[in-house]
Amino acid sequence: MTAPEFPSAAANPAPGSGPRVAPNFITEIIERDLHSGKYPQVVTRFPPEPNGYLHLGHTFASFLDFQTALQYGGRYHLRLDDTNPAGESVEYALGILADLKWLGWDWGEHLYYASDNFGRYYAYAEQLVRQGDAYVDSVSGAEMARLRGDARTPGTPSPYRDRTPEESLDLLRRMKAGEFEEGAHVLRARIDLASPNMKLRDPVLYRILRAHHYRQGDAWCIYPMYDFQHPLQDALEGVTHSMCSLEFVDNRAIYDWLMERLAFDPRPHQYEFGRRGLEYTITSKRKLRALIEGGHVEGWDDPRMPTLRAQQRLGVSPEAVRAFAAQIGVSRTNRTVDLVVYENAVRDDLNWRAPRVMAVLDPLPVTLLGAEAATLSLPYWPHDVVRDSPDGLVGLPGGGRVAPEAAVRDVPFGAELYIEQGDFSADPPKGYKRLTPGGTVRLRGAGIIRAERFDTDAEGNVTRVYATLLGEEARAGGVIHWVDAARALPAEFRLYDRLFRVANPEGENPEDPASDFVAPDFDPEGIGHESEAAPVDAGFLRFLNPGSLRVTRGFVEASVANDPAETRYQFERQGYFWRDPKESREDALVFGRIITLKDTWGAQKPEAPQKAGPKRDAKPAPRKDAPATAVPALTPEQDAEVARLAALGAADADARTIARDEVLLAFVREAAPDATFAQIASWTVNDLAPGLRAGEVRVAAADLAPLAALLASGSVTNRVARDVLARAAMSGEAPGVIVERENLAGGLGEDALTSAVQEVLNANPDKVAAYRGGRVALMGFFTGQVMRATGGKADPQAVAAALTAALSA
Repeated sequence: MTAPEFPSAAANPAPGSGPRVAPNFITEIIERDLHSGKYPQVVTRFPPEPNGYLHLGHTFASFLDFQTALQYGGRYHLRLDDTNPAGESVEYALGILADLKWLGWDWGEHLYYASDNFGRYYAYAEQLVRQGDAYVDSVSGAEMARLRGDARTPGTPSPYRDRTPEESLDLLRRMKAGEFEEGAHVLRARIDLASPNMKLRDPVLYRILRAHHYRQGDAWCIYPMYDFQHPLQDALEGVTHSMCSLEFVDNRAIYDWLMERLAFDPRPHQYEFGRRGLEYTITSKRKLRALIEGGHVEGWDDPRMPTLRAQQRLGVSPEAVRAFAAQIGVSRTNRTVDLVVYENAVRDDLNWRAPRVMAVLDPLPVTLLGAEAATLSLPYWPHDVVRDSPDGLVGLPGGGRVAPEAAVRDVPFGAELYIEQGDFSADPPKGYKRLTPGGTVRLRGAGIIRAERFDTDAEGNVTRVYATLLGEEARAGGVIHWVDAARALPAEFRLYDRLFRVANPEGENPEDPASDFVAPDFDPEGIGHESEAAPVDAGFLRFLNPGSLRVTRGFVEASVANDPAETRYQFERQGYFWRDPKESREDALVFGRIITLKDTWGAQKPEAPQKAGPKRDAKPAPRKDAPATAVPALTPEQDAEVARLAALGAADADARTIARDEVLLAFVREAAPDATFAQIASWTVNDLAPGLRAGEVRVAAADLAPLAALLASGSVTNRVARDVLARAAMSGEAPGVIVERENLAGGLGEDALTSAVQEVLNANPDKVAAYRGGRVALMGFFTGQVMRATGGKADPQAVAAALTAALSA
């Protein structure tokens, strides 16, 4: 029989037409920028460091970068941020390219290596020194950290901070020439040692590092820091919207400082989104290496690992991974996603693509007395195939149509079978519905049998069952699967499960903020890269699941011999499987279980105690046909709180939400009981609630009143207010201080705006003529010039309207 063409990855839509990025605060910014003409095209980038293989955390970031650009008709870049030679290699670089290609992304000619621009970065470093914006410092790393002060104490100038540009330039060139040992000198930006943002206290831009670079060899002995290289590379590539995870919110100040000092125009802007962790998983590359080096897994592609390389070997499709990334959403707060969300995305994908066949993983021989050999014709999709079609073809689940004979397979049936050991019990417990002595059961697609007797070994284990095949008029309480003993194929089955037995394996030993979820070599102190040789806290290893891999030997029905090797199957009652692409051969079949048919962890009690991590995303939404869960009625005390909150001005829905939640209620009790209360209650429910419940919000409700007042007066826009709120929640700094420091308040009057627009047009007559001649993309240039001329106080929409009117005159 000809092997059927089962649904494959090619049957799904291309990434651009597949799962989309749901509307979020970043897409709102992009739409505003495109509408105003700030940028003629959206350009994003995904910047992994080639010091390990990509994992599921990177999936969310890459999906956000790439799919957002596609949705808005822009382009996306893949950039290897290879500025730290320690741990980086050709192997990892090629692995990243291959994994992202598998995921479905095609960046065309827009592949960039940061290391290709080492010369340009260095030229910018010299420019900063000549401008007086950078200097060479010669104190030790420990002394530098001490001099930087802390959140309550301003920094103290290094004794070398007043070096002349000429002296610093000479030392920088000698650093580049290799005259000094590691740690002797660094290049620092000269910004503000009293800044409440520690990142601005003269961060390191270059350090000496004598290491062999996998692309540049030994050409360089000084390497740029991430905070220096990353914004420069964004600007050199023409990136417009540089997206990164929330721990870089304070680094944005360095980003903006560099863009201003080096006069990039147009220039990119950085936007931070909440990071997404995944339960029962770790994503620190150093800890993943520890798993490999300790022999707990066999390598980066071990199917229990969270790497994309491992998911490919496991048999997960790229469509399932993209669907998962689209489901978990974009927000301004960090969240930990329930692993069930990912597992259900995998199941949903496999449900339509995987034909149903039978395999026995723990075989027990059965002899059917008086049975004759036969060949049965059984359907691949017993319940999901659409058979009524005008052309006589059969519709497959998920799309596709085949001839009726291709929707079924031939299954041998004879007097000798194998069933699962667990499908026969000589002493059945109450409620057992499988085969028992004298009892009946239905063999899937083959009829009903009755067990007559059985053999046991010296230890009392059942070794064979003798049964009689009955007619269809017999009754049976259950259905079991089977394979024909004479023609079934022997196989090894690898039953994979979660690698950790607790949801938060790092709960007792939380990873520092230097997680490599999105950005490489993150350095919380701004002094040097995180050391690849730093010791790893191995406490997470005690939470390893001893049952994460179980290997059995059994049999699979013979029909699989003719199928393509990449076919994913649903082994009836066992789960979804496919042939291990690394271990399986024609003469030695090895099937790995991709995932179980149902969530087997949901009913288990969590191992306690665990330290609470970030708020988990909710479980997947219930099916539409599932009964809705009733919202419990308010208690008398909660009713009283609703009345009190409403009297202060809170909206009814906000008041009810806050009254039900002790954490939210405790927060708003500190808010000022004035006209700003309604806005603070709204922010509490709609913006701060996840972080408050996770204990991550550092700002006090009492500090929010000035920001609410600015919003109510129109002094700040809603977008600015929410951005400042998110930053204050993370840092603990009062929102009013942020607004004042960054001059975010105070709009312009119509006359002042008109005057600023005219000044910009008068200063750029050639560009005005080009715009009127058809180069409408220059609107972004004019918008940027007006915003700069007004100190950022003008409303972008008002600027766009004023420019349109002036340029049309």
